[in-house]
Amino acid sequence: MSDLEAQSREAIQKGSKSFAAAAALFDPETRADAEMLYAWCRHCDDVIDGQTLGHGMSPVEDAPARLAALYAQTRAALAGEPPSDPQFAAFQTVARRRQIPERYALDMIDGFAMDVEGRRYQTLDELLDYCWGVAGVVGTMMALVMGTKPDALSTLRRAQDLGLAFQLTNIARDIVEDARNDRIYVPRAWLAELGIPETAVADPAHRAAVAVMARRLVDAAEPYYASARWGLRDLPVRCAWAIAAARGVYRQIGLDVVKVGDKAWDERVVVSGRMKAWRALEGGVIALRSALLDRLIQPPARPDMWSKI
Repeated sequence: MSDLEAQSREAIQKGSKSFAAAAALFDPETRADAEMLYAWCRHCDDVIDGQTLGHGMSPVEDAPARLAALYAQTRAALAGEPPSDPQFAAFQTVARRRQIPERYALDMIDGFAMDVEGRRYQTLDELLDYCWGVAGVVGTMMALVMGTKPDALSTLRRAQDLGLAFQLTNIARDIVEDARNDRIYVPRAWLAELGIPETAVADPAHRAAVAVMARRLVDAAEPYYASARWGLRDLPVRCAWAIAAARGVYRQIGLDVVKVGDKAWDERVVVSGRMKAWRALEGGVIALRSALLDRLIQPPARPDMWSKI
């Protein structure tokens, strides 16, 4: 294992236990590339959010300068210039090997730019545009890492859909924590409808209304999770297993947020080790079905949902 691969594996193990567990199901080369892509994504997110491996968000005073540096370093890495930071060296390696288009890499940083601008979202469709930048495009790049060709748009759309579902789930779980950091992602139309001032989303007095918004976000994620399942048939079986496992765990987070209701923000909702194991086993069954049965039938048409691809 190279130093870049080792550093990237450490980043995913410290930054996301769920994704680390899913990545362990990949074949060695795919795992290494997925972990290197993760390390770059995690680094960019940390730089903008003033955190370390996804933990301890704090405001940063020079966010525009940091954003400009991310754009410049990413473009330089894609242009073949020797990176000085290991995260960009890792990204350069995987981008070359998997033919990741520049537009996808820059779209991800565009998503972080929305956070730097403090953008707010009037409608669910506007929010989904943000979700594309910080998660949908990551799912698309991951599909390339797993061997999908850049022109296989139907498969890439399914991968996009899983990223969108993941981000909607994240937003539902973290509504209150994000609001405390002056990040409001839920649509303004929903806030107005439920009578929640943008400055009071984290106020305990509004927990019941926040639970309503969280349910709406989880409900909005469901058709994207369903669509993503049909993309598994186009992946190698081990990759399909890893993605199905991650899909199951993340979907469970949303289900648990809804189940707990207005108590979901008393402490962070996490999936138990036993449930993760169950979802991993379930993912294996789904992957086998996708390989043995789903490839023999015509998949249902993707519903008329928001899409960037």
